[in-house]
Amino acid sequence: MLGIIVATIFIALIINLILKRFQLPTIIGYIFTGTIIAYAFNLHAAVNNHELKEIAEFGVVFLMFTIGLEFSIEHLKKMKKEVFFTGSLQIIITTLFVFLICHYVIGIDVRSSMVIGAALSLSSTAIVLKTFNETKEIKKPYGKRVLGILIMQDIAVIPILLMISFFTMNEGNSVGYMILETVVAAVILLGLLFVSGKYLLEPFLTHVSQTKSDELFVASVLLLAIGSSYLAYYFGFSYSLGAFIAGMMIAETKFKHQVEADLIPFRNILLGVFFVTVGMQINFAIISEYILVILVLLPLLMGLKYVIIYTLVKLEDTRRVAFKTAFSLIQIGEFSLAILELARSQDLVDKTYSQILIVTIVISMILTPIILKNLSKAAGLLISEDPLEVVNTYNVEKDTANHVVVLGYGRFGQAIVEELKAMGQKYIIIEHNVKFYQIGQERNEPIVFGNAAQRHILNSVNIISSSAVIVAVNNPDALHLICEAVDSLTHNTKTIVTVTTDGEKEILESLHLEHIIVETKQLSKAVVDEVMYCRLD
Repeated sequence: MLGIIVATIFIALIINLILKRFQLPTIIGYIFTGTIIAYAFNLHAAVNNHELKEIAEFGVVFLMFTIGLEFSIEHLKKMKKEVFFTGSLQIIITTLFVFLICHYVIGIDVRSSMVIGAALSLSSTAIVLKTFNETKEIKKPYGKRVLGILIMQDIAVIPILLMISFFTMNEGNSVGYMILETVVAAVILLGLLFVSGKYLLEPFLTHVSQTKSDELFVASVLLLAIGSSYLAYYFGFSYSLGAFIAGMMIAETKFKHQVEADLIPFRNILLGVFFVTVGMQINFAIISEYILVILVLLPLLMGLKYVIIYTLVKLEDTRRVAFKTAFSLIQIGEFSLAILELARSQDLVDKTYSQILIVTIVISMILTPIILKNLSKAAGLLISEDPLEVVNTYNVEKDTANHVVVLGYGRFGQAIVEELKAMGQKYIIIEHNVKFYQIGQERNEPIVFGNAAQRHILNSVNIISSSAVIVAVNNPDALHLICEAVDSLTHNTKTIVTVTTDGEKEILESLHLEHIIVETKQLSKAVVDEVMYCRLD
């Protein structure tokens, strides 16, 4: 066993070092590692080991706990539409569509079709939230929508498990009694966690921190995360739901950041184990035998989820937010694997169907990190302007010249505009985010709604006659597209761009940019200048 563990760590390290050279996330490396060790040590059966599954699942538990730390109860109240409206509709509509296809097209019985539909409506909490947490996209509009839908999917696991129990229960059991039992359990669980969080949590952590023992504090954090998960599991809910609620409770205390820092190492290690177990479920014999079925099923399922989620989000948000939300959630998730395995063990789903679906799900999870990495680039290339572009937008006079064009009105763009105002310099802003565009309108700024990566939008503000172009965009992919568009019109001779690192500067070198400011260099220079000023004083 020790030899297998050493080999697993070694393989994971080598694969991830190679993948990092291609800027690919470690999730893919862990999944590949799982597949390799499953064949190298004949461990395909080991993935069904109960203890291993429980250890792996705690990677998702700690992930949900740390996500909970970012979202207080007040924060979650503001997201009730994303969670309960959009999230619920997505699950119901996806389940219904898959049920109709399974039952009326393929000919699978009603119970099996319902279970398969419910399982395939879920997305991968582990992969999506881990990626978004690392890139801080969880705080962006589409990140919040993604989180809301994933929370609802986590909650939906409970009725899905109830449905499986209902389909397999003995005649003597009562459906009404099962539902009543679940409702009572939910009330007791939420009551216990709420009372503990409001009246006991902060005094407890204060007392522990006064001991000035790092070991005791870490042990207390682990107790809270695992204890809340076990409490949820005891009352019949998922581990991760209890962890998420506990994280939200701690978010209300002053210990939030310390708890998060102490828990991250445990989270990352156990998430690695989880993704290794996902990779162990890839069976090349099944892939080769049913390759055509999988090749048809994979894009069909992902396309169906995209259309449903995009349509629901588009009802109340922009096309870009809807696109990014839907594209982030087109995969099928880890809870789907658990539901299908349980249904197979209860003879609710045929073994062959179960294996085909499991392989399809795992492949969709492997593709997800690549999709998320290119999310902004895909949105920039595929999503055209929203209708707002031609409504209430600033009219630029044809003879406008010697003005500064500011591309972006986020926090950085707003700061630039304030400086231009102080200098008395004429300027025009282009902004593609509805929120920032509306802020500019409220301030009576000369602001045009549009995508600065499109040449007709740049021409609409007389960019050729401008004295300078300032690109105030912090997305590297969008920045490159915008600079390409500006280069085609002005050869970037008067374009000013800020980047975070020298690496980002090198990527832009082919675009004739003469004024690239590297933020880290400017910041370090400013800090050293302050040090020298203090010494002179």
